[in-house]
Amino acid sequence: MKRRKFLQYGALGGASLTFPFRGTGNAFSKRSVPLQDSELEEITVSSLQEGMQSGKYTARSITEAYLSRIEALDQQGPSLRSVIEINPDALSIADRLDQERKAGNVRGALHGIPVLIKDNIDTADKMQTTAGSLALVGSRVKQDAFIVQQLREAGAVLLGKTNLSEWANFRSERSSSGWSGRGGQTRNPYVLDRNPCGSSSGSGVAVSANLCAIAVGTETNGSIVCPSSTNGIVGIKPTVGLVSRAGIIPIAHSQDTAGPMARTVTDAALLLGALTGIDPRDPVTQQSQGQLHQDYTRFLDAQGLRGARIGVGRNFFGFHERVDQLMEEAIRLMKEQGATLIELEEVMPNEELEGAGYEVLLYEFKADLNQYLAGLADAPVRTLKDLIAFNKAHAKEEMPYFGQEIFLKAEEKGDLETQDYKKALEKIHEVSRDKGIDKVRKEHQLDAIIAPTGGPAWKTDLINGDHFGGGSSSPAAMAGYPNITVPAGYVFGLPVGISFFSGAYQEPTLIRLAYAFEQATQHRKVPQFLAKAEG
Repeated sequence: MKRRKFLQYGALGGASLTFPFRGTGNAFSKRSVPLQDSELEEITVSSLQEGMQSGKYTARSITEAYLSRIEALDQQGPSLRSVIEINPDALSIADRLDQERKAGNVRGALHGIPVLIKDNIDTADKMQTTAGSLALVGSRVKQDAFIVQQLREAGAVLLGKTNLSEWANFRSERSSSGWSGRGGQTRNPYVLDRNPCGSSSGSGVAVSANLCAIAVGTETNGSIVCPSSTNGIVGIKPTVGLVSRAGIIPIAHSQDTAGPMARTVTDAALLLGALTGIDPRDPVTQQSQGQLHQDYTRFLDAQGLRGARIGVGRNFFGFHERVDQLMEEAIRLMKEQGATLIELEEVMPNEELEGAGYEVLLYEFKADLNQYLAGLADAPVRTLKDLIAFNKAHAKEEMPYFGQEIFLKAEEKGDLETQDYKKALEKIHEVSRDKGIDKVRKEHQLDAIIAPTGGPAWKTDLINGDHFGGGSSSPAAMAGYPNITVPAGYVFGLPVGISFFSGAYQEPTLIRLAYAFEQATQHRKVPQFLAKAEG
């Protein structure tokens, strides 16, 4: 797929079937596991909290149970390869949190809850942060990412790091999502030869396969919502600035954000509240002052569709007739729930972009990555140029299936004072905001816009790369606006999500609408690790 089309419809997200699980440290040991494996299936954060409050569970027993499930399903069994590394301190963290609970100190809704985070998010502990690349193995970060600090303070147990499309899928124009040189190929838990999408592939698969209740992903364009859709879970891509980007390996600061991935809107809302906050290391978070919330669960409303005005992004339909059928059923249900649906011919004028979106990413990637790499300790690479050279020198391990054309294009770009960059950034904001989401929202007094998140998962193809059918991530991604995807049904047993997106800091409204849709439909099904798709 051409990069321009990819940025309009695809996910910045990247595929080996041969590399073994590569973790550092080993938290697996012979032990008794109080929780039965079946108890973990579809269990929610609130149920885990209730279990710990009653004494039925402890943070340690929950952590042990998830570690055993990861060992059975991720390393062995169907070999999902969604977890790239286990935190060797996970059990000791859980023990400390259990001691706090015994002493009467419960930090909040995430106290004792295991969380998996994507391997492009810094942790200043025994785990590594590599973006899936062998080039960063052995490097050390100087401090936790801000969102990791937030999770620790909230009492979460950092269970491990998830596999991802290497460098968040910004290395090659022919990559296959879910592959990294360090972690190998992540597999879709519904049908194992199908792709998990990306780049937050591991986070999406781990949540879907019940290897954790909640996980953190990151998105530049589609990397949270696409793997959430193809793995049958809920994903929230927040407004850029609501969640700090400090300590996250970047693609582009104008679009990058971390966000929650969970099996329910409730759990995603819980995690979102823990991630928000004003961070001096990321000045753009200052703009969220007065806009952020510590508890997004207060916006959950099963009747939230009543009276809502929702635009239908018709220009994102038509790539798959069965996906269209699911969307039409969703529209019918929303009307039954009291929403008014307004047909939109287009959400933003794509033809006016003229490649500006890709140009912005190339410029910002070079500048932002060079800045990030320069701040590492003991890193074998310090610049994008060094990274290109590393990949050439280790081509057998790092480029067995696809190359680094995007790296080469980015390296040719100038700095962020270049007029071509400034004009391209102005263009994408004009098209996605002024002539896009803001315009149609104002014209039709919309609470949100809906569209299919994407199509059913394609077969993983290491030779030709990804086969995106369609999707709707680009308007919200380019505008830096929020986007939530919720399961909308299945095509031959493969999940398909529906996206709700809106203007800046409209997360409360989107959570209300998404929750009401979820409660009215209950589409989520437990994956069965099938060898091939139905039909």
